[in-house]
Amino acid sequence: MRGTIKSVGLGLLIAAGLSTAGLAAEIGRIKTAVGSATVQRGTASIPAAPGVTLGVKDVLTTGRDGRIGLTFVDNSRFAVGPNARVVLAEFEFDDTTHKGRSLTQVDRGSLAIVSGQIAKENRDAVKVRTPTSLLAARGTRFVVDVK
Repeated sequence: MRGTIKSVGLGLLIAAGLSTAGLAAEIGRIKTAVGSATVQRGTASIPAAPGVTLGVKDVLTTGRDGRIGLTFVDNSRFAVGPNARVVLAEFEFDDTTHKGRSLTQVDRGSLAIVSGQIAKENRDAVKVRTPTSLLAARGTRFVVDVK
C-alpha cells in the first residue's frame, strides 16, 4: 500500500513539472488577427488566429492587409501593423515578483505597444530593436515604425 501511494505521488509531481514546463514556454496569445498574417515558429508557418499561443523566437509577419493584436503574460499588449516583420526575441517574466525583461525586434512595419508589468517593475527592462537602433521603453504607450 505504501509503495502505491509513493508512486502516485511521484506521478503527480512529474505531471505538475511537465505542466509547469509547458506553461513556461507560452509568453502570450494572439487576441485578434485580420488579413494575411502568420507566426513562424522554427520551420513551421502557422496562420495567425485568435488563441494561438506565442513563444520566444516566434516571428510575426503580416501582409499588406494584415494586422495582429496580442497580449503577453505580463499584460503587455502589441498591435502589429501591415507589412510587418516582428521577432519576439527574448521574454522572461516572473508572475510572483513581476520582474522580467523583453526584447522585441522590428525589422519592418509598425508595432504599437502598451507596456505591462515588466515595464512597471523596471523601466529599462522592455527593449525594442530596429535595424538602426535599440530603444528602451520607458513610457507605457508608444509606436515603432520601421520603413
